[in-house]
Amino acid sequence: MKIVIITLGCKVNQYESDALAEKLSAVGHNVFFKLQNADIYILNSCAVTNEAERKSRQYVSKFLKFNPNAKIFVMGCASQKNPDQFWNLPNVKYVVGNVNKLNLLEKIEKLDRKRKLQPLPNFYENISISKSSHTRAYVKIQDGCNRFCSYCLIPYLRGRSRSRDIVSILTEVENLKNNGVKEIVLTGIDVSDYRIDDKPALSELMKQLNDYNIRIRLSSMEVSLINDEFLSTLKSMKNFCPHFHLSLQSGCSSVLKRMNRNYTSNEFVNAVKKIRKYFKNVAITTDIIVGFPGETEREFKQTLKTVKRAKFAYIHIFPYSRRSGTVADKLLSSKSNQGFFVVDGNVVKRRVKELSQLNKKMFLKFRQNQIGKKHNVLIEEFVDNCLVGHTENYVKVYILEDVNCCFLKEKENKLLNYSSSKLHNIKSENLSSGEYCEINLHNNSSNLINKIVLVEILDVYLDDGVVGVIKKF
Repeated sequence: MKIVIITLGCKVNQYESDALAEKLSAVGHNVFFKLQNADIYILNSCAVTNEAERKSRQYVSKFLKFNPNAKIFVMGCASQKNPDQFWNLPNVKYVVGNVNKLNLLEKIEKLDRKRKLQPLPNFYENISISKSSHTRAYVKIQDGCNRFCSYCLIPYLRGRSRSRDIVSILTEVENLKNNGVKEIVLTGIDVSDYRIDDKPALSELMKQLNDYNIRIRLSSMEVSLINDEFLSTLKSMKNFCPHFHLSLQSGCSSVLKRMNRNYTSNEFVNAVKKIRKYFKNVAITTDIIVGFPGETEREFKQTLKTVKRAKFAYIHIFPYSRRSGTVADKLLSSKSNQGFFVVDGNVVKRRVKELSQLNKKMFLKFRQNQIGKKHNVLIEEFVDNCLVGHTENYVKVYILEDVNCCFLKEKENKLLNYSSSKLHNIKSENLSSGEYCEINLHNNSSNLINKIVLVEILDVYLDDGVVGVIKKF
């Protein structure tokens, strides 16, 4: 049968969808990840915000527009939170939460409309993949969360923190490497809490992964992880990608306390400074929630100040989304709400806009700082006459045909008004003629996908990346 899997939310969801897809393909099903006509649709849902949950429900209608007779299966955090919101929708044949997602394989063969979800486990549910539908593969090393941030539902939907056996992780990385994967992202609900025998062990895992000829990237980390021992381990690795996504959430210590984040803004900035002592051209990105209950104008200004001190490469900005069942929601509903109050929606929009403008300036400056630097770029796709990939520090690079085939043919070493590149007067006075490979991207594009090439950055490009020329491949 033809099956489409749609995944919303985090990298953990994406990994679990990949694992399910591999099992479905192994028994003869044709599996796709883009929305199209199919016999069966599987939705891996998200509930991190109200909008994510609403979007999850909307996908059922989208499926039916492609095939009104299709069978629909739902799994993930939104169905873990409230399975009935999906059971009551047309053509939904089975709903599961975050337990035994791979059992959907059995339900497709033999439908069972029992509506009771299984309880969340206190052990790691071991699933794996041997190949990936993406250029970089996700490897799940941990599940669940013990932090209970006051705004967050995830500990209730994923259960307590539990870690994967290190041998299983290393075996999966080896299999992915042997199947041509050039980069993996270690992911989990709380990667910072990875443990062996109930002791912190992310450093040990990274040391073991240093032996593999594959790029290693970490997903979101907590500031408590940042210390000299951990950073020294990463610095000693030949294959670590220097991109740290540290979750800030607010730059004001009083808001952080209400969020139950267990660090101050100064502690966070000090951790950022420590990272930069070890990695000079590092990308440090973050998440910030705007309009958390009780956030005053003074507290928001403090967040702006902290952001400027941290000098982030990029910020993912989220207006606060009230989630029923969280501590913040309960405090908002109580009479003694301890300083919690709903921030006016127009105020939140204004603050989001102000922080977004600052983010745009910082992102531009970070990309400008890459100009003239050489990076190893993993090529991921060929789109609109461009090879597109990412550097080790996760800068998006466009490698343009006009630039790579024609530049340095001008006597003054300039690129002049190339229509497809939208670049003007990019000087490369320090380069000598013939220093770069002259390639025809149309003829070489398929051969370069999933390859790592050495690229020099020439300038910023569009709103999200930089443009570069291939030096070696």
